[in-house]
Amino acid sequence: MKREELIKELGYELPGMSVPAAMYLPIVQTGNLCFVSGQIPTKDGKLAYTGKVGEERTLEDAQAAARICVLNACAALKMQVGDLDKVKRIVKVQAFVATANGFDQQHIVVNAASELLFQIFGEDGRHARTAVGVNQLPMDATIEIELIAEVEA
Repeated sequence: MKREELIKELGYELPGMSVPAAMYLPIVQTGNLCFVSGQIPTKDGKLAYTGKVGEERTLEDAQAAARICVLNACAALKMQVGDLDKVKRIVKVQAFVATANGFDQQHIVVNAASELLFQIFGEDGRHARTAVGVNQLPMDATIEIELIAEVEA
């Protein structure tokens, strides 16, 4: 089954490519590696989740936001290579979670992103990962996720 069809079967929709909010490229490819810039949980051009986990947002909210970030990253990959089936593997995920003092479950928030990548890409979706709690993210986003993917030449 094609990966885009699988995304629909999982109950998600691959969004259009998000527009950068500052002076950067949404994705850069060098050789067989694609570096996807940090994706925040925007949906239909609007930020879907703001605020810190443990204050304004629940763990479940943050996990939903993480899934949106993954879908936005997949949209960037599709824009770059034309077809998600050209993604050979997800190499690395780096996630920043805006959290209240004392919140220590950033890894559980980011598991939602990792699990969705595994559902979409199978074993090729398993990756190295960093999950970091931060005080504040751009535009008060709840989470920001960037990733590196290996693609067909």
